[in-house]
Amino acid sequence: MRLRSEQAARVFLLLTFVIWAGTQVKVPGLAQSSAQDTPKPPATQPSTPPQGNAPRNPPASTEQPKTSEDNGVFVFRKDVDEVVLHATVVDDKQHIVTNLDKSSFTVLEDGKPQSIVSFRHEDIPVDMGIVIDNSGSMREKRAKVNQAALNLVRSSNQQDEVFVVNFNDEYYLDQDFTADLLKLKEALEKIDAKGGTALYEAVVASADHLKRNGKRDKKVLFVVTDGEDNASRENLEQAVKQLQEENGPAVYAIGILGEEEHPKRAKRALEVMAQRTGGLAFFPKTLDEVAEISRNVARDIRNQYTIGYKPTNPKGSGGFRAIRVEARAKGHGKLNVRTKSGYYAGAQAAASGAR
Repeated sequence: MRLRSEQAARVFLLLTFVIWAGTQVKVPGLAQSSAQDTPKPPATQPSTPPQGNAPRNPPASTEQPKTSEDNGVFVFRKDVDEVVLHATVVDDKQHIVTNLDKSSFTVLEDGKPQSIVSFRHEDIPVDMGIVIDNSGSMREKRAKVNQAALNLVRSSNQQDEVFVVNFNDEYYLDQDFTADLLKLKEALEKIDAKGGTALYEAVVASADHLKRNGKRDKKVLFVVTDGEDNASRENLEQAVKQLQEENGPAVYAIGILGEEEHPKRAKRALEVMAQRTGGLAFFPKTLDEVAEISRNVARDIRNQYTIGYKPTNPKGSGGFRAIRVEARAKGHGKLNVRTKSGYYAGAQAAASGAR
Protein backbone atom coordinates (compact mmCIF):
# COMPACT_ATOMS: atom_id res chain seq x y z
CA MET A 1 0.00 0.00 0.00
CA ARG A 2 2.88 2.35 0.92
CA LEU A 3 4.49 1.71 -2.42
CA ARG A 4 1.26 2.47 -4.13
CA SER A 5 0.97 5.67 -2.07
CA GLU A 6 4.49 6.78 -2.98
CA GLN A 7 3.86 5.99 -6.62
CA ALA A 8 0.60 7.90 -6.51
CA ALA A 9 2.40 10.85 -4.97
CA ARG A 10 5.07 10.77 -7.65
CA VAL A 11 2.41 10.62 -10.37
CA PHE A 12 0.61 13.58 -8.77
CA LEU A 13 3.82 15.65 -8.66
CA LEU A 14 4.64 14.77 -12.28
CA LEU A 15 1.18 15.81 -13.49
CA THR A 16 1.42 19.06 -11.53
CA PHE A 17 4.78 19.89 -13.18
CA VAL A 18 3.45 19.12 -16.67
CA ILE A 19 0.43 21.41 -16.15
CA TRP A 20 2.67 24.25 -14.86
CA ALA A 21 5.13 23.86 -17.74
CA GLY A 22 2.30 23.92 -20.26
CA THR A 23 1.35 27.42 -19.19
CA GLN A 24 4.90 28.67 -19.98
CA VAL A 25 5.36 27.14 -23.47
CA LYS A 26 4.22 29.05 -26.65
CA VAL A 27 2.43 26.64 -28.90
CA PRO A 28 3.18 27.58 -32.49
CA GLY A 29 -0.27 26.81 -33.82
CA LEU A 30 -1.97 29.03 -31.30
CA ALA A 31 0.49 31.87 -31.86
CA GLN A 32 -0.20 31.76 -35.64
CA SER A 33 -3.92 31.76 -35.03
CA SER A 34 -3.61 34.82 -32.86
CA ALA A 35 -1.54 36.54 -35.51
CA GLN A 36 -4.06 35.65 -38.19
CA ASP A 37 -6.80 37.19 -36.11
CA THR A 38 -4.95 40.54 -36.22
CA PRO A 39 -5.72 42.50 -39.41
CA LYS A 40 -2.71 43.37 -41.59
CA PRO A 41 -2.40 46.60 -43.60
CA PRO A 42 -2.99 46.12 -47.35
CA ALA A 43 0.15 45.23 -49.29
CA THR A 44 -0.34 48.26 -51.55
CA GLN A 45 -0.27 50.69 -48.61
CA PRO A 46 3.10 50.31 -46.92
CA SER A 47 3.36 51.81 -43.43
CA THR A 48 6.68 53.43 -44.38
CA PRO A 49 7.38 55.32 -47.63
CA PRO A 50 9.60 53.67 -50.24
CA GLN A 51 13.24 54.65 -50.15
CA GLY A 52 15.18 56.42 -52.89
CA ASN A 53 13.61 56.39 -56.33
CA ALA A 54 11.81 53.09 -55.92
CA PRO A 55 8.25 53.19 -57.35
CA ARG A 56 5.52 53.18 -54.72
CA ASN A 57 3.66 50.33 -56.38
CA PRO A 58 5.99 48.64 -58.90
CA PRO A 59 4.17 46.42 -61.42
CA ALA A 60 4.63 42.68 -61.26
CA SER A 61 7.39 41.45 -63.54
CA THR A 62 4.96 39.10 -65.27
CA GLU A 63 2.57 41.88 -66.32
CA GLN A 64 2.05 42.04 -70.08
CA PRO A 65 1.93 45.36 -71.92
CA LYS A 66 -1.56 46.57 -72.75
CA THR A 67 -2.76 46.35 -76.29
CA SER A 68 -4.84 48.92 -78.13
CA GLU A 69 -7.91 46.86 -77.29
CA ASP A 70 -7.10 47.04 -73.58
CA ASN A 71 -6.84 50.80 -73.30
CA GLY A 72 -9.10 51.95 -76.10
CA VAL A 73 -6.31 53.63 -78.07
CA PHE A 74 -6.42 53.16 -81.83
CA VAL A 75 -3.15 51.91 -83.29
CA PHE A 76 -2.84 51.45 -87.05
CA ARG A 77 -1.19 48.10 -87.69
CA LYS A 78 0.59 47.46 -90.97
CA ASP A 79 2.70 44.84 -92.66
CA VAL A 80 6.43 45.43 -92.21
CA ASP A 81 6.86 45.66 -96.00
CA GLU A 82 4.05 48.18 -96.40
CA VAL A 83 4.57 51.89 -97.03
CA VAL A 84 1.80 53.99 -95.49
CA LEU A 85 0.87 57.42 -96.84
CA HIS A 86 -1.37 60.04 -95.25
CA ALA A 87 -2.84 62.18 -98.02
CA THR A 88 -5.03 65.27 -98.23
CA VAL A 89 -7.10 65.78 -101.38
CA VAL A 90 -8.33 69.23 -102.45
CA ASP A 91 -10.26 70.47 -105.47
CA ASP A 92 -9.39 73.42 -107.69
CA LYS A 93 -10.92 75.76 -105.09
CA GLN A 94 -8.71 74.28 -102.35
CA HIS A 95 -11.69 72.65 -100.63
CA ILE A 96 -10.90 69.35 -98.92
CA VAL A 97 -12.48 66.35 -100.69
CA THR A 98 -13.50 63.53 -98.35
CA ASN A 99 -15.77 61.19 -100.34
CA LEU A 100 -13.30 59.29 -102.54
CA ASP A 101 -12.79 55.54 -102.53
CA LYS A 102 -9.79 53.34 -103.20
CA SER A 103 -10.43 53.17 -106.94
CA SER A 104 -9.98 56.95 -107.21
CA PHE A 105 -6.28 56.78 -106.34
CA THR A 106 -3.12 55.89 -108.22
CA VAL A 107 0.18 55.55 -106.35
CA LEU A 108 3.52 55.75 -108.15
CA GLU A 109 6.93 55.05 -106.63
CA ASP A 110 9.87 56.13 -108.77
CA GLY A 111 7.36 56.50 -111.59
CA LYS A 112 6.07 52.92 -111.37
CA PRO A 113 2.44 52.15 -110.43
CA GLN A 114 1.98 50.39 -107.10
CA SER A 115 -0.87 48.19 -105.89
CA ILE A 116 -2.81 49.67 -102.98
CA VAL A 117 -3.17 47.01 -100.28
CA SER A 118 -4.87 49.06 -97.57
CA PHE A 119 -7.12 52.10 -97.66
CA ARG A 120 -9.20 54.05 -95.18
CA HIS A 121 -10.61 57.51 -94.70
CA GLU A 122 -11.27 58.27 -91.07
CA ASP A 123 -10.07 60.50 -88.28
CA ILE A 124 -7.25 58.45 -86.78
CA PRO A 125 -5.24 59.79 -83.81
CA VAL A 126 -1.70 61.04 -84.27
CA ASP A 127 1.52 61.54 -82.32
CA MET A 128 2.36 65.23 -82.50
CA GLY A 129 5.26 67.44 -81.54
CA ILE A 130 4.68 71.16 -80.94
CA VAL A 131 8.01 72.86 -81.67
CA ILE A 132 8.08 76.57 -80.79
CA ASP A 133 10.79 79.19 -81.33
CA ASN A 134 11.83 80.70 -77.99
CA SER A 135 14.54 83.05 -79.26
CA GLY A 136 14.75 86.64 -78.07
CA SER A 137 12.70 88.00 -80.96
CA MET A 138 9.72 85.80 -79.98
CA ARG A 139 9.20 87.31 -76.53
CA GLU A 140 6.23 89.51 -77.47
CA LYS A 141 4.74 86.89 -79.79
CA ARG A 142 4.63 83.85 -77.54
CA ALA A 143 1.28 84.55 -75.87
CA LYS A 144 -0.69 84.37 -79.14
CA VAL A 145 1.48 81.57 -80.49
CA ASN A 146 0.89 79.52 -77.35
CA GLN A 147 -2.84 80.07 -77.63
CA ALA A 148 -2.75 78.94 -81.26
CA ALA A 149 -0.90 75.76 -80.27
CA LEU A 150 -3.53 75.01 -77.63
CA ASN A 151 -6.27 75.70 -80.20
CA LEU A 152 -4.65 73.08 -82.41
CA VAL A 153 -4.78 70.50 -79.62
CA ARG A 154 -8.39 71.36 -78.73
CA SER A 155 -9.42 71.00 -82.37
CA SER A 156 -7.62 67.69 -82.83
CA ASN A 157 -8.58 64.09 -82.10
CA GLN A 158 -9.02 63.55 -78.35
CA GLN A 159 -6.74 60.51 -78.52
CA ASP A 160 -3.79 62.44 -79.94
CA GLU A 161 -0.60 62.35 -77.86
CA VAL A 162 1.39 65.59 -77.89
CA PHE A 163 4.80 66.75 -76.66
CA VAL A 164 6.28 70.27 -76.45
CA VAL A 165 9.76 71.37 -77.49
CA ASN A 166 10.88 74.97 -76.92
CA PHE A 167 14.05 76.05 -78.68
CA ASN A 168 16.49 78.94 -79.02
CA ASP A 169 20.24 78.20 -79.21
CA GLU A 170 19.32 74.82 -77.71
CA TYR A 171 16.17 72.71 -77.69
CA TYR A 172 14.28 71.49 -74.64
CA LEU A 173 11.67 68.77 -74.22
CA ASP A 174 9.48 70.64 -71.73
CA GLN A 175 6.61 68.13 -71.86
CA ASP A 176 6.69 64.57 -73.12
CA PHE A 177 3.74 62.81 -74.78
CA THR A 178 0.44 63.62 -73.08
CA ALA A 179 -3.19 64.38 -73.82
CA ASP A 180 -3.44 66.63 -70.75
CA LEU A 181 -4.14 70.18 -71.96
CA LEU A 182 -3.06 71.73 -68.65
CA LYS A 183 0.36 70.08 -68.82
CA LEU A 184 0.80 71.27 -72.39
CA LYS A 185 -0.19 74.80 -71.40
CA GLU A 186 2.35 74.81 -68.56
CA ALA A 187 5.09 73.60 -70.91
CA LEU A 188 4.30 76.27 -73.50
CA GLU A 189 4.45 78.96 -70.84
CA LYS A 190 8.01 78.09 -69.85
CA ILE A 191 9.14 81.24 -71.63
CA ASP A 192 12.70 82.45 -71.33
CA ALA A 193 12.92 84.08 -74.73
CA LYS A 194 16.55 84.74 -75.54
CA GLY A 195 19.38 83.70 -77.82
CA GLY A 196 19.36 82.51 -81.41
CA THR A 197 17.33 80.10 -83.52
CA ALA A 198 18.48 76.46 -83.78
CA LEU A 199 15.49 75.53 -85.91
CA TYR A 200 17.00 72.57 -87.76
CA GLU A 201 18.40 70.95 -84.62
CA ALA A 202 15.04 71.29 -82.88
CA VAL A 203 13.19 69.78 -85.86
CA VAL A 204 15.66 66.90 -86.25
CA ALA A 205 15.56 66.07 -82.54
CA SER A 206 11.76 66.27 -82.44
CA ALA A 207 11.41 63.98 -85.47
CA ASP A 208 13.75 61.51 -83.80
CA HIS A 209 11.72 61.68 -80.58
CA LEU A 210 8.57 60.87 -82.56
CA LYS A 211 10.29 57.92 -84.21
CA ARG A 212 11.75 56.45 -81.03
CA ASN A 213 8.91 57.10 -78.59
CA GLY A 214 5.74 57.57 -80.62
CA LYS A 215 3.14 54.80 -80.61
CA ARG A 216 1.28 55.64 -83.80
CA ASP A 217 2.10 55.42 -87.47
CA LYS A 218 0.71 58.90 -88.17
CA LYS A 219 3.09 61.60 -86.95
CA VAL A 220 3.02 65.40 -87.15
CA LEU A 221 5.30 68.30 -86.24
CA PHE A 222 3.72 71.73 -85.70
CA VAL A 223 6.56 74.24 -85.99
CA VAL A 224 6.40 77.98 -85.29
CA THR A 225 9.32 80.39 -85.79
CA ASP A 226 9.93 84.03 -86.65
CA GLY A 227 13.23 83.73 -88.46
CA GLU A 228 15.77 81.63 -90.28
CA ASP A 229 18.07 79.20 -88.53
CA ASN A 230 21.23 80.85 -87.20
CA ALA A 231 22.45 78.43 -84.54
CA SER A 232 22.21 74.80 -85.77
CA ARG A 233 25.00 72.43 -86.67
CA GLU A 234 22.67 70.79 -89.21
CA ASN A 235 21.67 72.46 -92.47
CA LEU A 236 18.32 72.38 -94.26
CA GLU A 237 19.04 69.33 -96.40
CA GLN A 238 20.19 67.31 -93.39
CA ALA A 239 17.00 68.22 -91.57
CA VAL A 240 14.85 67.28 -94.55
CA LYS A 241 16.60 63.92 -94.93
CA GLN A 242 15.75 63.11 -91.31
CA LEU A 243 12.14 64.12 -91.91
CA GLN A 244 11.94 61.94 -95.03
CA GLU A 245 12.71 58.67 -93.32
CA GLU A 246 10.06 56.10 -94.07
CA ASN A 247 7.89 56.83 -91.02
CA GLY A 248 8.83 60.49 -90.74
CA PRO A 249 6.33 63.18 -89.71
CA ALA A 250 4.41 65.68 -91.78
CA VAL A 251 5.52 69.24 -90.97
CA TYR A 252 3.00 72.04 -90.56
CA ALA A 253 4.91 75.29 -90.18
CA ILE A 254 4.03 78.88 -89.34
CA GLY A 255 6.57 81.53 -90.24
CA ILE A 256 6.03 84.92 -88.57
CA LEU A 257 8.56 86.69 -90.75
CA GLY A 258 7.54 90.35 -90.71
CA GLU A 259 10.74 91.48 -88.97
CA GLU A 260 13.08 88.88 -90.48
CA GLU A 261 16.17 90.26 -92.24
CA HIS A 262 16.20 87.46 -94.81
CA PRO A 263 12.55 86.46 -95.17
CA LYS A 264 13.06 84.62 -98.47
CA ARG A 265 15.58 82.18 -96.98
CA ALA A 266 13.48 81.63 -93.86
CA LYS A 267 10.35 81.13 -95.96
CA ARG A 268 12.06 78.68 -98.29
CA ALA A 269 13.26 76.54 -95.38
CA LEU A 270 9.76 76.16 -93.96
CA GLU A 271 8.23 75.55 -97.39
CA VAL A 272 10.74 72.82 -98.23
CA MET A 273 10.20 70.98 -94.93
CA ALA A 274 6.42 71.15 -95.35
CA GLN A 275 6.23 70.28 -99.05
CA ARG A 276 8.53 67.27 -98.87
CA THR A 277 6.67 65.77 -95.91
CA GLY A 278 3.08 66.34 -97.02
CA GLY A 279 2.39 69.22 -94.65
CA LEU A 280 1.73 72.93 -95.16
CA ALA A 281 3.58 76.19 -94.54
CA PHE A 282 1.78 79.39 -93.55
CA PHE A 283 3.07 82.96 -93.46
CA PRO A 284 0.57 85.20 -91.66
CA LYS A 285 0.76 88.95 -92.07
CA THR A 286 -0.36 89.49 -88.47
CA LEU A 287 -0.22 87.49 -85.25
CA ASP A 288 -4.00 87.48 -85.08
CA GLU A 289 -4.08 85.01 -87.98
CA VAL A 290 -2.24 82.20 -86.20
CA ALA A 291 -5.31 81.06 -84.24
CA GLU A 292 -7.30 80.34 -87.41
CA ILE A 293 -4.26 78.72 -89.03
CA SER A 294 -3.99 76.26 -86.15
CA ARG A 295 -7.62 75.24 -86.59
CA ASN A 296 -7.05 74.76 -90.32
CA VAL A 297 -4.09 72.51 -89.54
CA ALA A 298 -6.26 70.36 -87.27
CA ARG A 299 -8.91 70.14 -89.99
CA ASP A 300 -6.33 69.07 -92.55
CA ILE A 301 -4.88 66.35 -90.31
CA ARG A 302 -8.30 64.95 -89.43
CA ASN A 303 -9.54 64.65 -93.03
CA GLN A 304 -6.79 62.62 -94.64
CA TYR A 305 -6.80 59.32 -96.49
CA THR A 306 -4.53 56.55 -95.25
CA ILE A 307 -3.15 54.58 -98.19
CA GLY A 308 -0.85 51.56 -97.92
CA TYR A 309 1.12 49.81 -100.65
CA LYS A 310 3.92 47.25 -100.91
CA PRO A 311 6.73 48.59 -103.10
CA THR A 312 7.62 46.58 -106.18
CA ASN A 313 11.23 47.56 -105.44
CA PRO A 314 12.13 45.87 -102.09
CA LYS A 315 12.83 48.37 -99.32
CA GLY A 316 15.97 46.51 -98.34
CA SER A 317 17.76 47.86 -101.39
CA GLY A 318 17.85 51.29 -99.74
CA GLY A 319 18.03 54.69 -101.39
CA PHE A 320 15.49 57.45 -101.87
CA ARG A 321 12.09 56.57 -103.35
CA ALA A 322 10.07 59.34 -105.02
CA ILE A 323 6.31 59.16 -104.49
CA ARG A 324 3.45 60.67 -106.43
CA VAL A 325 -0.23 60.09 -105.72
CA GLU A 326 -2.98 61.01 -108.18
CA ALA A 327 -6.74 61.10 -107.69
CA ARG A 328 -9.59 61.19 -110.18
CA ALA A 329 -13.31 61.04 -109.58
CA LYS A 330 -16.39 61.96 -111.59
CA GLY A 331 -17.94 65.26 -110.67
CA HIS A 332 -14.88 66.65 -108.92
CA GLY A 333 -12.87 68.19 -111.74
CA LYS A 334 -9.13 68.45 -111.18
CA LEU A 335 -7.98 67.05 -107.84
CA ASN A 336 -4.67 67.69 -106.12
CA VAL A 337 -3.23 65.14 -103.68
CA ARG A 338 -0.79 66.29 -101.03
CA THR A 339 1.40 63.70 -99.32
CA LYS A 340 5.12 63.22 -98.72
CA SER A 341 7.28 63.48 -101.82
CA GLY A 342 9.24 60.33 -101.00
CA TYR A 343 11.18 58.43 -98.37
CA TYR A 344 14.56 56.89 -97.67
CA ALA A 345 14.10 53.12 -97.63
CA GLY A 346 15.59 51.51 -94.55
CA ALA A 347 17.06 54.80 -93.31
CA GLN A 348 18.30 54.94 -89.74
CA ALA A 349 18.11 58.06 -87.60
CA ALA A 350 21.43 59.64 -86.75
CA ALA A 351 20.16 62.46 -84.59
CA SER A 352 19.94 62.33 -80.82
CA GLY A 353 16.61 62.78 -79.07
CA ALA A 354 15.25 66.04 -77.69
CA ARG A 355 16.52 66.98 -74.28
